[in-house]
Parts: sequence; structure tokens; C-alpha cells
Amino acid sequence: MTDDQVMNANLERLAAARDEADRLKVELVGLHQELIRWGLVVWTAGNVSARVPGADLFVIKPSGVAYDQLTPDQMVVCDFEGRLVEGSLKPSSDTFAHAYVYAHRPDVGGVVHTHSSYATAWAARREPIPAVLTMMGDEFGGDIPVGPFALIGDDSIGQGIVATLAESRSPAVLMANHGVFTIGRDARSAVKAAALTEEVAKTVHLARQLGEPVAIDPGDIDHLFDRYTNVYGQ
Repeated sequence: MTDDQVMNANLERLAAARDEADRLKVELVGLHQELIRWGLVVWTAGNVSARVPGADLFVIKPSGVAYDQLTPDQMVVCDFEGRLVEGSLKPSSDTFAHAYVYAHRPDVGGVVHTHSSYATAWAARREPIPAVLTMMGDEFGGDIPVGPFALIGDDSIGQGIVATLAESRSPAVLMANHGVFTIGRDARSAVKAAALTEEVAKTVHLARQLGEPVAIDPGDIDHLFDRYTNVYGQ
């Protein structure tokens, strides 16, 4: 297909999903405020995106726009190659990473990227966060893994995210020397995973100041994860 044909096909899919895309733009403005609320970002260093169901498109934050200035009409829509489909502003610099995840993980409905302090400190050490807390068994099903070092600009980060999480039950990955990426069935779930990643990163760091934390038995991790996934909540 030519570039024009691709764009026309994208616009047709967006038109068919217009109500859902517009709803997600509003939701994402609020979810970026959650990043601030939980202390996961500084300045504009972080982003949330959401898949537009059935359209092979996603909504993401524009690059360099302050969170308190975000409005729904500033959010941009891209396809799974990272091409801009709708919006007057340039997409996030992490767009290609998000696009790769959506293209290769059809179960993912939301992606979040942060540089939250404690979790990014673990990423700087290229060290997984060990499963020494019941919260980690619940939410992550084990350690929070470390992904490979990759530079921003193409889909290399996305490839690292997908490859690393394919070997883990964790919805979070610490990309080496970079920061946190989380996934979820929707964007809110991915934001929750980002908040809990920072919480356990901080707690395990504090525990290490007192001595070496004690790992939870893998069988108990399995039990915690199963209960949290299939029983907990409404």
C-alpha cells in the first residue's frame, strides 16, 4: 500500500471508532494526572497510551506538553507503525515503543512509561526487583525483570519490552539505564502497575538497608498471584 492508502485506511478505522477514541482522550488526560498524584514523573518525563479497540490505533500524549496543560484535543492518535493519524502536535518520543507493544501484544490495552525515582535506580543498576513482598506476588507474579538497554528513536525499546515480558508474569519491566514501562488490559491498569512498581522498588530498597530481604517461596508466589488474579476485588 502507498502512504496515502495507509493513511486513508487509518482514517476510516478512526472514523468507525470515533466515540471510543474521543472517550480515551478524556480518560488519558485524567490518567496523566494520576502519574503526578503518585509521584511517578517530573516535568514531562512520562506518558500513558491506550489502544483504540478494534481499530489498530492508539491514543498517546503529545511530546513535551506539561501535564497540567493537557487537554483531550491535544492527545494524538497513531497507528501500530507509530505514524501520526490524528492530532496537530508531535507524538511522544516513546511512540514507537508503545506502537511495537500494541502490534505484538494484542492482550495489552494500555502502556505507561515513567522514570520514577526508586524503580529507575534499580534500572540503573540493571538489577531485577526480587519478589520479597506479598504485593509482588499479587501484582507481578514474581520478580520485576530488567530489559535490555536500547536508545529512543525507533522500536528497539518496544522490542525489549515485549521480549522481556514474554518470559514473565510481571506487567512491569525496568529498561536498563532508562526507566519503567508497564502494560495492562487497559490504560488504568497500566498506571496502577506503574504506581505499585515504584512502591515495591522503594520498600525493597529500604529493606536492604537493614539486611538482605528474604525471598518468598515460589509456590507461595504462585498462590498469591492466582488469588489476586482470580479472587481479589469485585
